[in-house]
Amino acid sequence: MRSQGGEAIGTMETTIREQTEAFDNTPLPSTFLPDWMSDLPDHLTLSEISVPGTHDSMSLFGGSKIRCQSWPLEAQLAAGVRFLDVRCKLEGDHFLIYHVNTFQEADFSSVLKDTLSFLKEHPRETILMRVKEELPIIPNAEFAPRLGRYLDEEGQGRVWAKEAIPTLGQARGKVVILEELEKEVLGVPYEELNVGDAWHVLSPECKWDKVKEHLGLATNGDQAALYLTFCSGNGLFTNPEELAKDINQRCYELLRAQAGQAVRWGVVIMDFPGAGLIQTIVESNLETGSGHPLA
Repeated sequence: MRSQGGEAIGTMETTIREQTEAFDNTPLPSTFLPDWMSDLPDHLTLSEISVPGTHDSMSLFGGSKIRCQSWPLEAQLAAGVRFLDVRCKLEGDHFLIYHVNTFQEADFSSVLKDTLSFLKEHPRETILMRVKEELPIIPNAEFAPRLGRYLDEEGQGRVWAKEAIPTLGQARGKVVILEELEKEVLGVPYEELNVGDAWHVLSPECKWDKVKEHLGLATNGDQAALYLTFCSGNGLFTNPEELAKDINQRCYELLRAQAGQAVRWGVVIMDFPGAGLIQTIVESNLETGSGHPLA
């Protein structure tokens, strides 16, 4: 299976590349934050931390209505992304990565391998990974049990597959699975999380109202609850890239307005994030001007 590295990037359709603090559709991020979790206290639960994430993290192919990212997986992780949205279809013995019906030239084996490789090099980090079956006409009864066996066999003992949301100390060096399965528990149940995902977009203004509202809930909500806010979306009159130019900038301005304050934004999930927006989310975990983690 081909890696989604430089070779794959080279096959993508030619387009004008843009890079701002909030939005980036270039092949690689401008700055890297590979160890930003390392100084945060072990006692913090993952629900108490602000975490940058990507929506449809492996969706690099398929044209403007399908493509959601321009950075390969390794670059996303190095840039500071700590939530991955991974969508699979079980075909034969392989969990292939899809966005809708477009194959993304990767499989779950390569995703898990690359993620665990990153964590081996950065053992004080953790990765939240949402795993779901992508748009099955009829849910595959073998999907959950085979995924469970796969995580046991290929997870190298570094997969958090329990229902409880772990502390950072418990999760360091591990992939924390957020699963959407009906009958088996292979991780933190997705339906128990507080998710804001208004993905069907009528207008950028309506989408932003939903994002802003859910970010407000995350800042004031129960610290034990994990909040996921999707800034991503698609619609008849827009596409993921065009929407991200608008929503990412609004999100960046909102978060920057509270820079230096102790703000829990939860997991902020984006298409085409810029390095400045990622850094702003990360820095919300630090005390004003001190560079020290919040207790």
